[in-house]
Amino acid sequence: MIKKEVKILNELGLHARAAAKVVKLANEFSSKIELKKDSQIANAKSIISLLILFAGKGQTLELMIEGADEEAACQAIINLFEKKFYEEQ
Repeated sequence: MIKKEVKILNELGLHARAAAKVVKLANEFSSKIELKKDSQIANAKSIISLLILFAGKGQTLELMIEGADEEAACQAIINLFEKKFYEEQ
């Protein structure tokens, strides 16, 4: 299992479009991928689960990944957050 912290850098936070990008990317991997905010854990393969986190700009989430392709999934998800969900150029 991999655990890493990811920070939300984009202006709008983990809103619907950004969450949809996370879900699309997470579903490319077989690993179990979750994001944790405080004590709340969201399945990264479910948009509703992610939106319920109400995660805004500047907040840090814990990324938890477990499975056969966890290394690749971790790098891909971290990259998406670092690139601000490709919303800002």
